[in-house]
Amino acid sequence: MNKKLFWVFVLSSSVYFTQGIEGLPSQGLFYYLKETLHFSPEKIMLIGSITTLAWLVKPAIGYVIDKFLSKRAWIFIALVLDIALSLLLGLASLPLVFLIGMLVFNSTNSAFRDVAVDGIMCQEGKRYNATGRIQSVQWISINVAGLLTGIGGGYIAEKWGYRMGFLCLIPIYCLVGISAYFFKEEPVENKTATTLFLDLKKIFTNKRLLIIGAFIFLYKYSPSFGTPLFFIQRDTFKWGKIWIGILGTISTIFGIIGSILYYKFSQRINIKKWLYISVFLGVVTTLSYLYYIPLTAVIYDVIYSFIGMFIFLMVMDFMARNTIKGLEATSFAFLCSISNLALVTSNVSGAFLLPMLGLKWLIVLSALTSFLCLFLINKIE
Repeated sequence: MNKKLFWVFVLSSSVYFTQGIEGLPSQGLFYYLKETLHFSPEKIMLIGSITTLAWLVKPAIGYVIDKFLSKRAWIFIALVLDIALSLLLGLASLPLVFLIGMLVFNSTNSAFRDVAVDGIMCQEGKRYNATGRIQSVQWISINVAGLLTGIGGGYIAEKWGYRMGFLCLIPIYCLVGISAYFFKEEPVENKTATTLFLDLKKIFTNKRLLIIGAFIFLYKYSPSFGTPLFFIQRDTFKWGKIWIGILGTISTIFGIIGSILYYKFSQRINIKKWLYISVFLGVVTTLSYLYYIPLTAVIYDVIYSFIGMFIFLMVMDFMARNTIKGLEATSFAFLCSISNLALVTSNVSGAFLLPMLGLKWLIVLSALTSFLCLFLINKIE
């Protein structure tokens, strides 16, 4: 591995680790809203939705990153603002309106870092045929951070509260800054030579990108039935919160193993062929939920976390390899937004269809909709 690619791995993993570890204040913040301010669940959910608004406009963020300054520079800018915000949130007791505003600002910085490092992943990954490996390391990092956050976040919430959680993030931001410093990004010529209209035209008239976007939507879409399964775990199986948490941790570990496996095989597999196979695998795994008892619930959670992460990274790798040169951050964010839209549509349609069909027929319908994307696979050159 050459020196530049090494620092791409370091920067990518550190940025994604930071995204995971930024959940440290979340438990303390939840208890502050619930037990100090006595907010209702609906109010807390609304605040949570407001703070993630920036993630809904990732293609616009990608365009700004692609056309102005450099991806490395945007990471530095976001980190400096993150450190300032963490100091403010950690040292000052802010009125609720200002607290929400600072959380929105902090989430926006995180979105800029995410889109910028994804742009670097696409740009450098395509150059070295390493998009899959870089993304595997990214998701290993964010999952490891998630494990640490689950333990550390609860401890911080109990001992000190959410403000200490924000102060604990400052050393992490500094370490990411060091990794960004050692990564040397090659300047892009004629960065502002085109207009917004021409660049958007380049994306929305790119037949290949649009076909891939349609495929991603249909590949990811199927009416969701995850929430009813959680109700079964609590109400029918009588599982406790601790056991559900332990099972989630075990599943995360198997997801990390899936990421490691994709790192090993990403450069050898035929992605188009395996996307085709994964559709039929998805149908089988979906139909398996028709037989849902405590034993199978544990088996499904563990095994499907492993398989699911491998397939998830394969799809992300496929998206990264097909980004537009010079607009990597924008086009990758565009495809990610389509993927996110499919997941939202899945949740909404699942919620709408559940009372009409019942859980068993919803599972069958979810499996059948997996076939919708098949006719587009052969259209992808």
